[in-house]
Amino acid sequence: MPELNRNFVQEAARMPVDRKRTIIKKDLIRNRYIYLMLIPVIIYYGIFHYGPMYGLLIAFKDFGIAVGVWDSPWVGFTHFQNFFENPYFWRLLRNTLMISFYELLFAFPAPIILALLLNEIRLVFFKRIVQTISYLPHFISIVVVAGMLVDFVARDGLINNILGFIGIEPIAFLQDPGWFRSIYVSSGIWQGIGWGSIIYLAAMSSIDPTLYDAARIDGAGRWKQTLHITIPGIMPTIVILLILNIGSILAVGSEKIILLYNPLTYETADVISTYVYRKGILGADFGYSAAVGLFNSVISFILLVVANTISKRVSEHRLW
Repeated sequence: MPELNRNFVQEAARMPVDRKRTIIKKDLIRNRYIYLMLIPVIIYYGIFHYGPMYGLLIAFKDFGIAVGVWDSPWVGFTHFQNFFENPYFWRLLRNTLMISFYELLFAFPAPIILALLLNEIRLVFFKRIVQTISYLPHFISIVVVAGMLVDFVARDGLINNILGFIGIEPIAFLQDPGWFRSIYVSSGIWQGIGWGSIIYLAAMSSIDPTLYDAARIDGAGRWKQTLHITIPGIMPTIVILLILNIGSILAVGSEKIILLYNPLTYETADVISTYVYRKGILGADFGYSAAVGLFNSVISFILLVVANTISKRVSEHRLW
């Protein structure tokens, strides 16, 4: 298939310009309604995604609201240098990478495992109940989830009451830096495991059923079928989602962290996105926060390209 695509591209490159224009014109006429449906999407991304990118200039300027973006004095890479020399730089980077690593290690495989387990359930009624229950947390607001967590792990909350029942002293979970990452990652698994499994269940539904029939004839049990048919069948989906997750390894969401952390847990909870929030929104240092955000985006893009390149070299599955 890649060879056919390469030949098609080479043939198109050798095609005369008039011939290309004719083909494009015919395609536009034939698929005009599809292209009309695409216009709102293009407008949306142009206005809300690509249009605001000119604001990245303030990362290289001493931005002032009264002066504006264009008239603010140019400072070059000063904001980046200040960030790299910041005494909190390594703490922010370490916390961001650690939380992302724990999410890749524990949160990423969780929907895959749930989907594999659901795929083995033959009682349809029970399977639908489990799916519905696992999907529900996804639709709960982050603010509500954070409030639930605060109540559950409070000194007089449910978890400490259970610990007290078995003779363990109450623990101040949200005041102890050592517990923050576990609470953050485990709550993320609870909220996203059901919703994330939908993608893998959809991928499993496209696997040819005759493969399972042939495996059963050869004497393969459930475990062998899962290992040699189901997992290879959903491997392209797993690889693509893994690449996307690696690309967003520095983009740890700030919403739940801001709702849960406090100065006592900054040691393990403060990440790049929360630092940008404090400097940009609370501190009104827009140029500096834009530089930190741009650094975050550039590193994420590099990681995405590297992950895709490695996947392309070691397997046939890749994002592009």
